[in-house]
Amino acid sequence: MEFKDYYKSLGVSKTATADEIRKAFRKLAKQYHPDANPNNKAAEEKFKEVSEANEVLSDPEKRKKYDTLGSDWQRYEQGGAQQDGGFDWGKYQQSQGRGRQSYSDEDMFGGGGFSDFFENIFGGSAAGGNGKRRGSGGGRFASKGQDYRAEMEISLQEAYSGAERILNVNGQQLRIKTKPGIEDGHAIRLKGKGGPGANGGENGNVDITIRILPDEEYKREGNDLIKDVTVPLYTAVLGGEMHIQTLSGEIKLKIKSETQSGSTLRVKGKGFPHYSKENIRGDLYLKLQIEIPKDITEQEKELFGQLSKLRE
Repeated sequence: MEFKDYYKSLGVSKTATADEIRKAFRKLAKQYHPDANPNNKAAEEKFKEVSEANEVLSDPEKRKKYDTLGSDWQRYEQGGAQQDGGFDWGKYQQSQGRGRQSYSDEDMFGGGGFSDFFENIFGGSAAGGNGKRRGSGGGRFASKGQDYRAEMEISLQEAYSGAERILNVNGQQLRIKTKPGIEDGHAIRLKGKGGPGANGGENGNVDITIRILPDEEYKREGNDLIKDVTVPLYTAVLGGEMHIQTLSGEIKLKIKSETQSGSTLRVKGKGFPHYSKENIRGDLYLKLQIEIPKDITEQEKELFGQLSKLRE
């Protein structure tokens, strides 16, 4: 029978504190948990190994018994590990106050259970009276279920006014709603909608990352919007009114006479709504581009010429 070095299994020293043992076990159990290593036999065996080591070293009575065994183990090895090798396994079993019991740990290991080494030393003591491992202080390792991640694409208009989608995440149909003003890269967490927890652990989560598609008309900077607007030459020179479409509807824009190309007009409160503060909105900035008329007539050319001479 192979001796189990539980300290080596957890990577701790023989003088390790209970806190050090607990931290070492949690780290290794998370690393080798079957949920994180599907169909990985080596990881499954390692998970069993560290769980068994933790079962012993996290229990003061079992740890004391195991440490006492260490000094006797040399005589057992020297005896060739035979039944008459001089090592009295019985005294360790009897000191538990019960004979050797069968132990089942199917919930954690899928039918594996503890090693023969453990059973010979501790019998079924880890099982308690009902054959199940204890949930605290080194018993069954309750682990959180797997988290899932997905992305949800929406238009700028949907980001402005709010959106709704049905997403298929790991076989689940999830209804996702966004509030007006959401930003690109914002993460929405659906708590408990991920993978099921193991051994009483909580379910995982689903994290949805919002991706806002580029828009041909608008550029967003924080809660402000920027839009290019083409102004006819005559309106820019003489002044006038224009109807401009915004994300919240049409507005009437006044253009002053002698407006220069490249100038910017600010329309207050016509930007994006604040995601978490009601009735607060950014502004809309309109960058004006003067449009030079095309296909002008001979008469128009003559008039432009007259205007040019008047400016000399």
